[in-house]
Amino acid sequence: MLLLTRESIQSCAEAWKDADVELPQFDYEQVAENTRVRPEWVHFGAGNIFRGFVANAHQKLLELGKVDTGIIAATSSDYELIDKIYKPHDHLTLLVLMNASGEFTKKVISSITEAILANKNRAEDYCRLVEIFENPSLQMASFTITEKGYTLTGPNGMYLDIVKNDMEQGPEQPSHSMSVITSLVYRRYLKGQYPMTFVSMDNCSHNGDMLKNSVITIAKAWATKGVVEEGFVAYLEDESRITFPLSMIDKITPRPSEVVRNALQEQGIGGMDILITSRNAYTAPFVNAEVSEYLVIEDKFTNGRPLLEEVGIIFTDRETVNRVETMKVTTCLNPLHTALAVTGCLLGYTQISDEMQDQTLRTLVERIGYKEGLPVVVDPIILRPQQFLDEVLQERLTNPFIPDTPQRIATDTSQKVGIRYGETIKSYVQREDLNPAELTAIPLAIAAWCRYLIGVDDEGNSFELSPDPLMESLQSHLQGVTLGDSTSNVHRILENEKIFGVPLYEIGLGSKIEGYFYEMLKGPGAVRRTLEKHLNEELV
Repeated sequence: MLLLTRESIQSCAEAWKDADVELPQFDYEQVAENTRVRPEWVHFGAGNIFRGFVANAHQKLLELGKVDTGIIAATSSDYELIDKIYKPHDHLTLLVLMNASGEFTKKVISSITEAILANKNRAEDYCRLVEIFENPSLQMASFTITEKGYTLTGPNGMYLDIVKNDMEQGPEQPSHSMSVITSLVYRRYLKGQYPMTFVSMDNCSHNGDMLKNSVITIAKAWATKGVVEEGFVAYLEDESRITFPLSMIDKITPRPSEVVRNALQEQGIGGMDILITSRNAYTAPFVNAEVSEYLVIEDKFTNGRPLLEEVGIIFTDRETVNRVETMKVTTCLNPLHTALAVTGCLLGYTQISDEMQDQTLRTLVERIGYKEGLPVVVDPIILRPQQFLDEVLQERLTNPFIPDTPQRIATDTSQKVGIRYGETIKSYVQREDLNPAELTAIPLAIAAWCRYLIGVDDEGNSFELSPDPLMESLQSHLQGVTLGDSTSNVHRILENEKIFGVPLYEIGLGSKIEGYFYEMLKGPGAVRRTLEKHLNEELV
């Protein structure tokens, strides 16, 4: 039985090749030593998209001889990922790319040379992180910590308790992820005010600005208390020294699949058990992912960077990154995902790919993308919107080997609808040749989300709603609503411009969505009947 360790891939190389696994082709020991002495890249958030996309891109550079140092992986929270996945497998990952035909491409990723817990309670690890940040060689810190990792305030707009405590305590005992980063860069400032770049690779709007604002907010709080030197904030705001580029990342790396694990075991690869951490994160020594991937980064670095453009990463200007993100998030991918998420939960689906076999749901997302989205798409030029949308609808969402669920995607929908639908609606309002009141598929998706919030599926059965920071207030407006009701306070949700980004009733959409909502509420099967009725009307 093959095990994912360095000793195994060296001594059993032929057996790994017989299992159709591509092995790394560079001198790992030399790269690891180079990284120890002159670290260039540290990445926070050591999860699936990092291992399955970012680390793979860097490995291609190592194999081309374009770089000679690896990536240092760090996490400030989930110690089990480091202790139970990274370290037992010598920081290796088995990447399994799955295309729609069912073919698996397997590759061992070996570009990660260290795995560190960014926590003061792990003294040795934290001292190493300080050493890394104090080294002039460090070029960048990148992040895939999810949008919540940058957030300093709660839904009420007040600082989280952990953040308030960090602001009081100063840089010596940081707990929140942003406080940890600010404390580390302060050590770099004290050592020599060396330049470096901070790159958020998270799937959230203006991610670099979000990261910058959080770091500088904490730094200013410490400066106000006098616990950091006066010049620290100026150092962070000096773009000749510190930058926070924008980026857009796109690759589906869902939870590890039992199907993949079993297939690997049948091929003689053991030790691939799936771990559910105490933070309810699903991880494994392997990462299963789709083939498609995009990473576009604002080319704004102060201390050098790896030549990732030679392995498919796109570096461009800030405006183009914004355009790519806007294309993806407001028209060509994310709005379709959200529509499938809420309707899938209502109609009893547990796989996105299965939903794409449902002609009604497929028509819904095709209408959102092609008919309602493309007329107002922001064209980034470097990627063709129609081609991107074709790939999403014909290859990516239909791939049965990507075990992504509507329940996962439905998480935090209240934080998404303003961008995913509100921006397209705004474009209809601004264009003289378009009328937002004539939209159909987007209003149906919004109505389906309101119907989803009741927590009762289309057959009348209760189901568990995915987490959402506004869930309590949203459900308070629908308290007691049951199938067959023709009155509710759903208008209180639809009139909330903070959620949707537009005044839905003023532009002629509020009443229309409300009407769809009540149609979906009439009884068992009403969600499907409503979708079919109005989507078919569009075809006439």
